[in-house]
Amino acid sequence: MVIRKVTIGNDYKNGMNYHVGQLVLNNTHTIHCINYEGSDLLIYIENAEREIMQWKSFNSTVPKSIEFNINF
Repeated sequence: MVIRKVTIGNDYKNGMNYHVGQLVLNNTHTIHCINYEGSDLLIYIENAEREIMQWKSFNSTVPKSIEFNINF
């Protein structure tokens, strides 16, 4: 399943939110995708030249809430 959004932290309401398409790093990059690789959750970003790079990594011990992209 495709991950649309992830919230990092113990409290969903006050956690850090990351969603695909969100502008980051002073609006110079966009979140390209959020993936699981093994037990780690990885966030990839894309710059204006369409270069994709890993930006953040969260291991399995970090509390998180995941929203999946659901198409009806």
